[in-house]
Amino acid sequence: MPFDQFPDGIVVADADGRVTYVNRWVNYWARAEGDELIGMHLNDALPFDDLNGNSWFDCVHPYDGLNIRTRISESSWYSPRGSEYLITASLVRERPAGKVEQVIVSIRNARVRLQRDREKSDMVATVAHELRSPLTGIKGFSATLLSRWEAFTEEQRVFMLQTIDADADRLSRLITELLDAARIDAGRLSLRTEPVRLDQLTERVLASVFSTAEQPPLPRVEGEVPVVWGDADRITQVFTNLVENAIRHGEGLREVVVSPHENAGVPGVLVEVVDNGPGIPEESRMRIFSRFWRSGPGAGSGLGMFIVRGVVDQHGGTIAIADAEGRGACIRVWLPVNEPDTMTS
Repeated sequence: MPFDQFPDGIVVADADGRVTYVNRWVNYWARAEGDELIGMHLNDALPFDDLNGNSWFDCVHPYDGLNIRTRISESSWYSPRGSEYLITASLVRERPAGKVEQVIVSIRNARVRLQRDREKSDMVATVAHELRSPLTGIKGFSATLLSRWEAFTEEQRVFMLQTIDADADRLSRLITELLDAARIDAGRLSLRTEPVRLDQLTERVLASVFSTAEQPPLPRVEGEVPVVWGDADRITQVFTNLVENAIRHGEGLREVVVSPHENAGVPGVLVEVVDNGPGIPEESRMRIFSRFWRSGPGAGSGLGMFIVRGVVDQHGGTIAIADAEGRGACIRVWLPVNEPDTMTS
């Protein structure tokens, strides 16, 4: 039967509730041998209970109840060994509103769902913690000023208002990152495509990040860099994040290199952001791009590199982490030219 290769457990019972077929997963979970389950009553073949000890068969009444039912909704049930399973069923009737001729039960291990639920709970807890931190500062200083305005000097008031302003900015950035991460997850990150010169864009990023320096560093440009088509604001967001990470976590920025580069025969531009740090261990390189991954003191929300990869992927590019020559990490971002078809005609 085709159900033998089905990824879920399948049990089929006839009009009398006797099992006529089970696939390999059911035999595996029940530790049954051969046709041991064939001919057994469905209630005995599916010894699943809820948390109150009520059996699946007695609760759902597959052969009774409304005669218009054709499906039993999926819900959680527990095996005698305590494992959680998701069980649903189809009711095959001899005619509409007629007698149930066959019950087809689908059984799915809930382990993956439980893991996803834990991940969602961890994400909610992390978001709540990140939001609470700046809100605590805003609430604390604003409440203090409202209740004891006259008790502070002008200089103290200005300091507290500046702290409130900084915390509000931090909160705004975090909300923006959360929205960007949600759009990436849902595949709804929109791009406004325009011609972008990555040599000039990286120069502007360095000038912005090093705005307080007397002489901001310049990117090292190798060869004729072609124009790429993409969202200039999003690409600026990518390289601002990478340069700031190099300064904050990589013991300072060493250099930014921009060069033309073909990837699998597709023309594009390669940008390498190199830091002076100890490098990034190979086992951590993929985890860096996951949500809320943080390492070391001064870490931010943990969404930056997740968003960076999402933006690069949306442009059809690639991002990878390598060892820099000598010492440090090298983040390599390649973006294809992506020239619109109308420009080539």
